[in-house]
Amino acid sequence: MSAIDPTPKRPPAYSPNDARFWDEADLDQEIHRIFDICHSCRMCLAYCPSFPDLFARVDGYIGKGKAVGAEKLDTADIASVVDNCFQCKLCYIKCPYTDDEGHAWLVDYPRIAMREKALRARRHGVTLQDKILGEPQLLGELTAGPQARIANLISAQSLLRKVGEKTAGISAKFPLPPFAVEPFQAWMKKHRPPPEAGAAGEVTIFASCYGDYNVTAPSIAAVHVLEKHGYRVLYAENQTCCGMPNLDGGDVPRAQEKARQNVSALLPHVQAGRPILVPNPTCSMTLSKELGSLVEGDDAKVVAAATWDLMKWVDVELRRKKKLNREFTRKIDKIGYHAPCHLRAQKIAFPAVQLLEATGAEVELVQECSAVDGTWGMKSQYYETGRKYAQRLLRGMRDAEAQLFASDCPLAALRIAHELGSACKHPIEILAWAYGFPLEGVEEGAHAAPEGGAK
Repeated sequence: MSAIDPTPKRPPAYSPNDARFWDEADLDQEIHRIFDICHSCRMCLAYCPSFPDLFARVDGYIGKGKAVGAEKLDTADIASVVDNCFQCKLCYIKCPYTDDEGHAWLVDYPRIAMREKALRARRHGVTLQDKILGEPQLLGELTAGPQARIANLISAQSLLRKVGEKTAGISAKFPLPPFAVEPFQAWMKKHRPPPEAGAAGEVTIFASCYGDYNVTAPSIAAVHVLEKHGYRVLYAENQTCCGMPNLDGGDVPRAQEKARQNVSALLPHVQAGRPILVPNPTCSMTLSKELGSLVEGDDAKVVAAATWDLMKWVDVELRRKKKLNREFTRKIDKIGYHAPCHLRAQKIAFPAVQLLEATGAEVELVQECSAVDGTWGMKSQYYETGRKYAQRLLRGMRDAEAQLFASDCPLAALRIAHELGSACKHPIEILAWAYGFPLEGVEEGAHAAPEGGAK
């Protein structure tokens, strides 16, 4: 019989705007409560290294006769368990004891882990490693553009990567993305929409740091697909990083700064009736699920409610409403599709599968984690562990025997392409290519669609 009551005395505090969020005693009580429930359940053992670490530590105290549950876990135990959580959110999806499931225990393992990191960062400061990884937009602003070619050559040097590993803790083995010679914002300023763009309405794209400054192809493909269906695509000036990299490192105040900036940038677009379309699942999850807790007031909730995963919006507004243009000019016979964890965390099914199948492709769905999950898999101390936890995904993609791999998650795509030696594209890129727009790396194994388009 556990010494800890599994039912919380009051709702857990997960908003940093709640004074209890920063209360050390409140956190200590809540994290022991949740860890005790998880230890007694063990359903999530295989998801990440956090759970085996937790169970081994609690079992150790029990085996020595010092505890009957998680009550003896100390600060070092808790820090180790939390650091081994890579915030995939899969445990929350599967947990039967959550608020979403209507259970009184209100378990939210990812959020309590994120809260512990925030309080630890407040006590000891944000680490240099997390400060660097927390600013992908700043790095992109400094490096993308005409200087990108030099930056890409430098980042490809193994010796310099090893120096970076020693100084910043970013694994020299992790496949860093290139910086864009032409950032997406610059492309948008030069782009001239076709005459029909706007006839069906207007949408706003939140390209993400990655889609702005690294690999811009998904953002550009999204514009082409949306314009083909009569939509005018706008880019919100002053949009910034979603803030998830900062949350990963416990830097909640910095994440709040970015959240407030995004609310200010996106709110006029929402008030004008435009949905916010996000190609990156981590960013769409952060804007739709975290914005309301990071920023006080109704404006943040309004922006969050108007935020869509890009492929979900295309599926709901075009395919399901019979508005999807099916005049595809070419197709891939078989695609291995990775369903990203942060897409699954939003509980919006697999819209990309239906859309890729609409092009005439056979799609093999692989529901496994890449174990990159934001910044965690890039860190030198976790890189090899991340590769170990990614093996189920890699086996699934390899066994699909597909001509092309696809994933909405850019970091998962990096891991898949690096480990399997084959391109991994965003589904919107493949959709754009099927309409006849250019897409590098897909020509092999592709075929012209049947007369009249794929059915």
